[in-house]
Amino acid sequence: MKDSLAAFFRHLSFEKDASPHTLRSYRTDLLEFAQYAGGGDPATWLGGVDTRTIRGYLAHLHARGLDATTIARKLAAVRSWFRFLVRRGVLERNVAREVRGPRPPKKLVSFLPIDEAMSLMEARAPDGPARARDTAVLELLYATGLRVSELAGLDLDDLDRSQQTVRVLGKGRKERIVPYGNRAASALGAYLNGRGAGAGALFANQRGGRLTVRSLHTIVRRSAAMSGITRRVSPHTLRHTFATHLLDAGADLRMIQELLGHSRLSTTQRYTHVAADQLMRVYDAAHPRARAK
Repeated sequence: MKDSLAAFFRHLSFEKDASPHTLRSYRTDLLEFAQYAGGGDPATWLGGVDTRTIRGYLAHLHARGLDATTIARKLAAVRSWFRFLVRRGVLERNVAREVRGPRPPKKLVSFLPIDEAMSLMEARAPDGPARARDTAVLELLYATGLRVSELAGLDLDDLDRSQQTVRVLGKGRKERIVPYGNRAASALGAYLNGRGAGAGALFANQRGGRLTVRSLHTIVRRSAAMSGITRRVSPHTLRHTFATHLLDAGADLRMIQELLGHSRLSTTQRYTHVAADQLMRVYDAAHPRARAK
């Protein structure tokens, strides 16, 4: 196949509808692998790539001091490219799948306990046109668990205020409907009543343009500081907090998966580890025999 890398990037862009961030990551990782494997036109060396090539590449990455998570991501990019080439008949088999990558360490997700989440929701920006908007941003993030990119992409037409639901376009252009509660509905009402009728972006800046992902990070970080929370808080922290609080309250894991827009249940299951870890901390602190020397 002529220019197999370019064909793969077109596949990601037009068939998989990958985000610009995903495309940049794949391009960086695969161009790096191509340089290691032979450089120039992949057609001249692809047929000679075997498991020893892949293992050598992983050793090369390890020697550079890259962590296991980064190495695993780069290997996943190569596997994805080779899978595409096998399906197109360019390669006979995906040798990258035959090499075991490093196992990234399992990290517990960061979330806010209920008291800190409530303090954050009650944080108030200085009086001004942005105050109602920022409150609505915080309430909707905590009420829905949306990714920050999903929140930034919301339009007014995506809200169904009568049903208190929002239509979300998630990863892979998959659409889902997520409900939100009365507190978020009240905050949205106050914001939209002050903003007036219109169309376009749900959350706008002072110039009328769509709020960027960076601006949403700033709103959350500034509100956390105002509420007295000293740890680092981001929109993704609120996504983790949303899921953890639902799970702790007895919500079904499959329901949480649907609300978060996870394609695999295993991604959602990490919140069960958070709940178990929290339980053990409470037990160790409270049970007299757990604390006995």
